[in-house]
Amino acid sequence: TVLIRGASGTGKELVARAVHYNSPRRTRPLVTVNCAALQETLLESELFGHEKGAFTGAVQAKPGLVEVAEGGTLFIDEIAEMAPGLQAKLLRVLENGHYRRVGSTHEAVADVRVIAATNKNLEDEQKAGKFREDLYYRLNVVTIQLPSLKDRRADIPLLVQHFLTTRQIGPTPFTIAPDAMEILQGYDWPGNIREL
Repeated sequence: TVLIRGASGTGKELVARAVHYNSPRRTRPLVTVNCAALQETLLESELFGHEKGAFTGAVQAKPGLVEVAEGGTLFIDEIAEMAPGLQAKLLRVLENGHYRRVGSTHEAVADVRVIAATNKNLEDEQKAGKFREDLYYRLNVVTIQLPSLKDRRADIPLLVQHFLTTRQIGPTPFTIAPDAMEILQGYDWPGNIREL
């Protein structure tokens, strides 16, 4: 289990992909879910799946992302946005692999590695009663802290060169003048790599 911490735009999802594709699980799925993008009831169904008739509109059974990621990696972005009730269900998956689809009485077991990411201070979230302490310790097995781009200015020329070569239009490659690069390196990039 890996916890990736860093400000928005520092590349947490890219690091999660690097961890997955450089691990023994690389031949199995990498599945991503963003906790901030879904309300609690939808997120539970997305993560654990649901049975036919579990709620209005559930006309057929649907596997959840935990099941889809079987043998691979489940990347949970913005984990601090997950509601406390759902945190308890995720904790169970991390403890023993057990989960239950919404509307089911059958318990399933998952073999999935979880990588979680956050731009919030989880210790502060715990003190505020918004994040479970036991879940924090289950997630915080290996921590990767991503510094802001302003704290790693030496990366800017490498990133700029990457962007110039991967976004080339036509036969002539883009270039950047040395004085323009100097300006880029002097800027604080509050939006980090996403802004760059």
